Amino acid sequence: MKITRREFSRYGGAIAALASSLKADTGKVKTPFRLSVITDEITQDFDKACHIAADEFGLEWVEVREMWKKNSIALDSNEIAEAKRILQKYSLRVTDIASPLFKVDWEGAPRSKFSPKRDEFKADWTFAQQGEVLDRSISLAKALNTERIRGFDFWRLDDQAPYRAAMNDKLRQAAETIGKNGLLFILENEMSCNTATGPEAAKVLDAIPSAHFMLNWDPGNAFAAGEARPYPDGYDLLPKNRIGHCHCKDSIRKPDGKYDWAPVGKGSVDWVGQFKAFKRDGYHYAVSLETHWRDAGSPEASTRISMAGLKDTLRKADCLS
Repeated sequence: MKITRREFSRYGGAIAALASSLKADTGKVKTPFRLSVITDEITQDFDKACHIAADEFGLEWVEVREMWKKNSIALDSNEIAEAKRILQKYSLRVTDIASPLFKVDWEGAPRSKFSPKRDEFKADWTFAQQGEVLDRSISLAKALNTERIRGFDFWRLDDQAPYRAAMNDKLRQAAETIGKNGLLFILENEMSCNTATGPEAAKVLDAIPSAHFMLNWDPGNAFAAGEARPYPDGYDLLPKNRIGHCHCKDSIRKPDGKYDWAPVGKGSVDWVGQFKAFKRDGYHYAVSLETHWRDAGSPEASTRISMAGLKDTLRKADCLS
């Protein structure tokens, strides 16, 4: 793993924690949560990612978004069968399908400044194709034996108010379709989408009281969106029984006011406090590492450092044994 002198100086503690963690990880980790990692944050090689997750990180869960340079919901039947074989090989279970559902522009609204000029995570489905995205996500969830499907609420608008009620209706309809299949829709707060922060997440949960609709709480995304203290301020606003998934990443604020990603535990998100609160409040679903930070030279190396940081914060929160 190559890392610059600047990064070594900045994250030397995380690197030391990594070495300690690798020596200590001789068995499966024990936490109150479903400790997980998004596999393509490590590598597009699904077998290698699962090997690292299970045999090196000591995990029993993974989250699937991409593999073999394809979005997971675009896999064909042979590729799904191979994914199932690999999961069984490493005795891994799937926390959720990290689908691109509703990560598109809202039809009839001005084009969002966050709307990408190219596909994201190998997903380029249009608004008109979201029914197909939903169907594919449901089929894959059933095939991989997970009850949760992650989604979004459309690329962020400068003024979402004229469209918010219709957006909520679309989310509600999707949740009901997902619910009829015995599954759950988990909405991620995403800085480039219309629900980005704790207050916004609380508002949309209140507007959609469906039992099939929950939140994928991402404090790192909330911080990147400008929320100064996702924990405790944003978290305190959320109905705790509606949090159905958690993405773990860390972020810092740069001098120009913009954000940058950081190894977990080396940024501005109070992950120790968040994990203590999760434990206190009885949260027991996934805590899934979504590194995003890439300064260690490769996705794999960066994820290793962030996983070490994640485990260190869990230990400090008395949530890892």
